[in-house]
Amino acid sequence: MERDHTNNGTFFRFEDLRVYHKALDYIDWVYNTTKLFPENASILAERFINSAQAIAFYIAEGSARNKSQFIYYLKMAKSSVRECVVITTLADKQGLLTDLLIDESRNELMEMTKMIGALIGSLQKPGRNKSRNNGKDDDFGNDYDDAVPQESMDIKKY
Repeated sequence: MERDHTNNGTFFRFEDLRVYHKALDYIDWVYNTTKLFPENASILAERFINSAQAIAFYIAEGSARNKSQFIYYLKMAKSSVRECVVITTLADKQGLLTDLLIDESRNELMEMTKMIGALIGSLQKPGRNKSRNNGKDDDFGNDYDDAVPQESMDIKKY
């Protein structure tokens, strides 16, 4: 199945978020890195992969929710980032990762947590979308367009 690249946007708006693509890249990095783990570290490798995947899953799932729920899911994504930090440290202690790989992992995780934090911050700003919701800024239903302010969808920011 070939993807239509003629449309600038996507049906699934979370796909327009840079942090989502960064999470996908990190999953790919974790897959490739854990292939280097010995067989006796397969449980740690599996946990690493699951934790990395959870970052993207939480971003995607939260995007279909109302604003406060989206923030909750973004915070869960940050929790998964922290799990990956712990696993990176454990893999370091077990001698499974080189210094370069440890630095790569930690740098990507720090960048993602900053990006997620910035997205959360943009969603928490008071007064957003009030005109579209009869003066309410805490209940946006399940429409993704209402859950994320248009400025937040700038792929270059998040």
